[in-house]
Amino acid sequence: MAEEKNPQIIDRDIGEEMRESFMDYAMSIIVSRALPDVRDGMKPVHRRIMFAMSELGMYPDKPYKKSARIVGEVIGKYHPHGDSAVYETMVRMAQDFSMRNMLIDGHGNFGSIDGDGAAAMRYTEARLSKIAMEMLRDINKETVDFEPNYDGEEKEPMVLPSRFPNLLVNGVSGIAVGMATNIPPHNLGEVIRGVQALIENPDITSLELMDYIQGPDFPTSGFIIGRSGIRQAYTTGRGSVTMRARAVIEENNNKARIIVNEIPYQVNKARLVEKIAELVREKRIEGITDLRDESDRNGMRIVIELRRDVNPNVVLNNLYKHTAMQTTFGVNMLAIVNKKPQILTLRDALYYYLQHQIEVIRRRTEYDLKKAEARAHILEGLRIALDNLDEVIALIRASQTAEIARNGLIERFALSFEQAQAILDMRLQRLTGLEREKIEAEYNELMQKIAEYREILANEHLVLNIISEELQEISDRYADDRRTEIIAGEDSILDEDLIPQEEVVITITHTGYIKRLPVTTYRSQKRGGRGVVGMDTKDNDFVEHLFVTNSHHYLMFFTDRGKAYRLKAYEIPELGRTARGTPIINLIQIEQGETVNAVIPVERFDEDKYLFFATRQGVVKKTPIEDYINIRKGGLIAVNLREDDILIDVKLTDGNQELIMGTSQGLSIRFPESDVRSMGRAATGVKGITLSGDDSVISMDIVQPDQDILIVTSKGYGKRTPVSDYRIQSRGGKGIKTINVTDKNGSVVSLKVVKDDEDLMIITSSGTLIRMSMEGISTMGRYTQGVKLINIREDDSVGTVCRSDKTEETEELDDESIEADGNTVVTEGNVSSDATEVNDVSSDEGTDEIE
Repeated sequence: MAEEKNPQIIDRDIGEEMRESFMDYAMSIIVSRALPDVRDGMKPVHRRIMFAMSELGMYPDKPYKKSARIVGEVIGKYHPHGDSAVYETMVRMAQDFSMRNMLIDGHGNFGSIDGDGAAAMRYTEARLSKIAMEMLRDINKETVDFEPNYDGEEKEPMVLPSRFPNLLVNGVSGIAVGMATNIPPHNLGEVIRGVQALIENPDITSLELMDYIQGPDFPTSGFIIGRSGIRQAYTTGRGSVTMRARAVIEENNNKARIIVNEIPYQVNKARLVEKIAELVREKRIEGITDLRDESDRNGMRIVIELRRDVNPNVVLNNLYKHTAMQTTFGVNMLAIVNKKPQILTLRDALYYYLQHQIEVIRRRTEYDLKKAEARAHILEGLRIALDNLDEVIALIRASQTAEIARNGLIERFALSFEQAQAILDMRLQRLTGLEREKIEAEYNELMQKIAEYREILANEHLVLNIISEELQEISDRYADDRRTEIIAGEDSILDEDLIPQEEVVITITHTGYIKRLPVTTYRSQKRGGRGVVGMDTKDNDFVEHLFVTNSHHYLMFFTDRGKAYRLKAYEIPELGRTARGTPIINLIQIEQGETVNAVIPVERFDEDKYLFFATRQGVVKKTPIEDYINIRKGGLIAVNLREDDILIDVKLTDGNQELIMGTSQGLSIRFPESDVRSMGRAATGVKGITLSGDDSVISMDIVQPDQDILIVTSKGYGKRTPVSDYRIQSRGGKGIKTINVTDKNGSVVSLKVVKDDEDLMIITSSGTLIRMSMEGISTMGRYTQGVKLINIREDDSVGTVCRSDKTEETEELDDESIEADGNTVVTEGNVSSDATEVNDVSSDEGTDEIE
């Protein structure tokens, strides 16, 4: 006989059972415990605490009651979980450093910003705060639905009326299964203005709402750095907001100290002080001599004493970088919408709140209408009785029982049961003339209210007006100024913030060695000096690029192959004056055989700036600099080069400049930038100058009015010629003569536009550098050979020429030997300022235009 199967046993695939059971559990956690409702911004435990306190009558105008009593009421009737979970939630609702607008008014030790826990619930007392009453207002007017509690013996609200947008005002955080929420607190007045803006313009966007809601407003004040994270959070529902402590630097007797008055939200002050002390002990932050926490009931005050010789701004930036004095708040605006979790934008959060308020006002109005109609119905019966007073009295006196009298009134005057009962219940004093007038006045007033209620229910515009007006009343009563200040700046502390701003010299050799050093390293000399060693180059290497920039600026590197790379100036290692440098291949990912031919310091990538390119074959191109804002680590194609051509120079322009190009054979062409249209990165360009023979372009510069053209040749000769001597030509011509090239002065190596209040730096192929004032260089005509600027050995030649800002220090070198980092350089004295000019003119003198 076959064994019968137990009907209570169900065959089930264990994998399917696990999936379904876990999903049921997960959704229960998500909806019923961990995530807030978009309408009132509360998790179930918050809602139950407030409702229980309301039921116990713990109002702001009533005495405090023990927290243990509240916790017992909550867990006994509504929240069958641990008492510690309920009490910890209640404690947070009473902390002024956790909630932007506290919902519970606590009495006793409710913890501190140092991380101290609250006293036991048997010691502390609490009651609802004043603004908490706005969350519960009208709850007894059937404005929200109620549901049975866990054992079915009580009723609890599914949501609170929430007469202000608590989800944004106080924020909330929670971790569910597979998802989490983290909504920052906001300013009550700003959020209410945002709701009012949405009422006025239903099509308003999240970005437009930022005109009313600037950003989070944390209870601990401090700063928010930048708006990009706020904008991302408000438009997508997710973002990262950078918070920073408020600190000031005080000077006293030439000694500085940092005073911290406000710290970021949710940062433990005691741990912050411990972290700073730890960094000082480990010598990760230098210059701090003393650290004190002087906070008291009047406010926060952390004092950081500094040594006299340190830069307080650098120390402060180090504190921001290495401690919780600067931290981030990861915004994740996740809430329950129609019993489902949903990521919200700023507009979404306000929209769902507004829809909730529309329902609350409608249900409240319906409740008030129903009550008014019921009262008016009673008053109508009383009016009938007063109009037929003698007959009503006679009928009642003739009746044996109250039921007979009630039925008699109903039959005689066509009254309802309620009206007849109200007549029977009426006191004799209501028969006086004054009382009769009161009944008439009350009836007329009720009829007006009934008409208003019906009009409100029929007109949504009136509903929205009521919401806006009542929100404004709350704002007028409870709103305060912003505590958190939003300041402009980067959203993170970069390394450059830890480095003082200073002018630096960047040098790059022919074989690709780069270094950074302060501009004050080089002393100013007069022309003709022998110079000092600026870099110790290896055999067959020489300095090819030298320029002055700020340590905080970007450096854009352009190679001979037309590729662009980018670094920050501070990322280049600072080395000694005679050090060779760091291989540039270690800093940017240039390819084998690729060399850097142009470097441009860029402070920021403005939309109205252009990069102007020039190649050895005379091709030019202009491209907006914003096309190069996203340069990958491996570089970016900046210009497409023709075969056998290389990129020789790049300039930063505003689109309205004049350019001048020079060739190795002493020709030049000046033309307006407008002759070259703006092109994309992929373009090759157009002809800038027509070359002949083996000539090639060696330099390009931007023409400045009332300045000079500086020409430097390979054998150390040079001169200045007024810009006015170079007439404007059309792009693509052959150009005009700019210097008489001979065997004595050598070919042209540099053409630059210069002015008197600059210094000139010349560095030779062997690495010798001289710095001189531009005023010491003679001004000559275009056909001269120039004067000697630097004495050069026969086996040496000029490698790089650079102009820089003039320095106040002008120290001449004498004929003595100078020891410099182990290298002895013997000077030969300065060439006098009246050095002989070489004015020989070639046989084609007088020929201006080169055909």
